[in-house]
Amino acid sequence: MTPYSLAFYLDAVTTGTVLGLRPGDSPERVEEVLGTEYGENGGRGTMWRDYGLVEFHWHRSHAADPWSGHHVSLQVHRLAHRDRALVGSVLRARYGRFAPRLRSDKLHRLLGRRGAPLVHVPEAAPNARYFRTYEHPASRATVTVIGTYGEYSTPRNLRPGDVYAIHLPAADGARGARTAQAVSGGSAPDTA
Repeated sequence: MTPYSLAFYLDAVTTGTVLGLRPGDSPERVEEVLGTEYGENGGRGTMWRDYGLVEFHWHRSHAADPWSGHHVSLQVHRLAHRDRALVGSVLRARYGRFAPRLRSDKLHRLLGRRGAPLVHVPEAAPNARYFRTYEHPASRATVTVIGTYGEYSTPRNLRPGDVYAIHLPAADGARGARTAQAVSGGSAPDTA
């Protein structure tokens, strides 16, 4: 296994899945694999389950409709808080210890060795100074990286070059980062 759980990120980016779970899988299927250690949030027609590092997002048009998977967010920036419980027991059992930061140059290098390079995609205007986004052409996974520090725009405990988040879109979704940002209602990534 790649040290410091880099294998988790490599698997997620290249396959567009988390432990074999696709972004389009049902809430019940996700619970079967990841368990019940989650917080549930939602609003009109949206629901997401927050497993700490991993969030699964669903939507539906009407209350009687089944939930339709939208995307998965890997909130890598949260690891910098050094909360061991953040990763969750299922991921820790499979991948071991997670480092508090994921350096984008290391991720790029390891993906390149696998023949799966990332491609730079234009950033939304408000984020262009602070973030850089890259996409894996096959899985459509997007990797958001801190470009420069901004007092109210980026977390204090991350440095330029640290991976902020990874988004895995459902098969019918648009580009992962843009889709995830639209669902969360903001143009800038969550800096919590």
